[in-house]
Amino acid sequence: MKYIQSDKNPQVKQWKKLLTRKERDKSGLFLVEGFHLVEEALTKNEDVEEIILSEKTELPPGLDYGSIPVTVVTDEISRQLADTETTQGIFAVCRQSKQTLNKGKSYLLIDSVQDPGNLGTMIRTADAAGIETVVVGKGSVDIYNPKVLRSAQGSHFHLPVVSGDLSEWITELKDKNIPVYGTALENGVVFTEATVNEAFALLVGNEGSGVNKELLAQTTQNLYIPIYGQSESLNVAVAAGILLYYLKTAN
Repeated sequence: MKYIQSDKNPQVKQWKKLLTRKERDKSGLFLVEGFHLVEEALTKNEDVEEIILSEKTELPPGLDYGSIPVTVVTDEISRQLADTETTQGIFAVCRQSKQTLNKGKSYLLIDSVQDPGNLGTMIRTADAAGIETVVVGKGSVDIYNPKVLRSAQGSHFHLPVVSGDLSEWITELKDKNIPVYGTALENGVVFTEATVNEAFALLVGNEGSGVNKELLAQTTQNLYIPIYGQSESLNVAVAAGILLYYLKTAN
């Protein structure tokens, strides 16, 4: 193990840069914090570059660290790296996921969702529903934002979660005869009336304005969830959960 005491150390400066989207995009790396997320990352330890440990924190036992380097740092450095108010003092530097359309039958496409909690919840829900790939389009919060990572609870390590051009993905999916279901009242049908196939993609959109109309024009069919009470709409993450489970189990 290495031990770093100074926050002026070049390696510490590099870790701090990973707290910004610009550096995450540039380096292809991201930082996870806390015992649970580090343990989840280690289940796919080919994604882990190194472990960072506060001097007052012990490595969790019973995990396969393989040849992953571990660096011990002072509590002060640990606090500087933390996104939480009370850090657990353990971090992992991980490689970002990459995915093409070569495999998979079920996809969640996310357009311009800006709330980290909503995005993380949808990634976690897609994981629970057995969806094989999540694609996040332009205008959305960064998929490796610390709050997104915490909300997703490790699902980034269970399935590919990637940033991509949704128009291109929709075109490729339809070329492979995978229907793409949009979410909109206009020209939509109640979701239970959809003709469901084993392979599908669900497209959901921004919390306030919904899915971009240009993307909706590309979909195979648009769906909506009826509102029986007085609420104007459902939270996007809740709606995504209802639709994903229906599409996954109705075929």
